[in-house]
Amino acid sequence: LLNVNALRRAPDARRREMRRGRIPGLVVTSGAVPADAEVAVDVVLELVDGGIVATGSVVAPYVGECRRCLGPVHGTIEAEVREVYQHNVTPEEAEEIYPLLGDQLDLEPLARDAVLLELPLAPLCREGCLGLCPTCGANLNEASCACPGFAPDPRWEGLDALRTDT
Repeated sequence: LLNVNALRRAPDARRREMRRGRIPGLVVTSGAVPADAEVAVDVVLELVDGGIVATGSVVAPYVGECRRCLGPVHGTIEAEVREVYQHNVTPEEAEEIYPLLGDQLDLEPLARDAVLLELPLAPLCREGCLGLCPTCGANLNEASCACPGFAPDPRWEGLDALRTDT
């Protein structure tokens, strides 16, 4: 929470704020911000007609499971934000505008939304990940397996013929 009383008293006022903290429950499918990791918010607050605009960035580490080989994935999320805070936000406006509660501005919902929108739904350990063998389950990034080659389903032969006839 930030007190913005001084900002609201000066016309055309701007103030930079940097905050770090833990936000629990930042998880989507196979990606998550570790529970002990901090989310960093670096924003410039600007007084505008009827509210305050927060412009800046949100940065957080993430971990996950590779969608191809099921190995560990880690990285950093960097999200640019530009959001409006206003008094008397109606339920219809709540999707687009954050509430300004008296002289208090809460950066946690802004940080939470930015991180959840940027977390990868299906992370990849690296671009050229070979994944797992569909027959024996061997990690093809570590070693090849002795399984026979892939045999296509004969029911798809008609479509395969269309793909090769050009």
